[in-house]
Amino acid sequence: MENLLKYIRSLTLFSDESWKILQPALSERNYRKNELMLQEGEICNALFYIDKGFCKSYYEIEGIIKNTGFFFENEVATNISSFGSGQKSEFNIIACEDLHVIIFDKTKLFEAAKNTPEIETLGRHCIREFASRQEEFSNLFKLYTAKQRLEYLETQHPEMLQRVSLTQLASFLGVARETLSRIRKRRITR
Repeated sequence: MENLLKYIRSLTLFSDESWKILQPALSERNYRKNELMLQEGEICNALFYIDKGFCKSYYEIEGIIKNTGFFFENEVATNISSFGSGQKSEFNIIACEDLHVIIFDKTKLFEAAKNTPEIETLGRHCIREFASRQEEFSNLFKLYTAKQRLEYLETQHPEMLQRVSLTQLASFLGVARETLSRIRKRRITR
């Protein structure tokens, strides 16, 4: 929980009293590699703070997996639309390694936020962080070629290239694995 408190305090001012009030909304959980954290069709009632390991969000369309996001230590994973609206999730979130998370329970979080402005502010900051990251990756696809997207990840998110398999990375970048291999090979031989 120490890492979570540091993360929270990196986002906003957060008193020891607010930390105590937040505790009932938090629980720790371990997921094994390939264990679903959120399944398509379920309602997302949690924010998952990644303490150790990483996970991904993905759609499965006609048996083909389309990776849409990767979440590493000190980041929050969720389905922001489902969390906010209460509608069913259109995608899955799965552990890519053995994973330790701290789960913010939506109902308990909202209850705590009613009583403590710092917790309400924290919730807004978490959602803003998450939305900013989603927008960052969305813009990659609107503005850049596959090669430029790869270069962007190399400079801005090197952990992704170090920890995500080539197949998963190709799916995330929207190219075939062979295309990604060619792009990488051309860049290395230059």
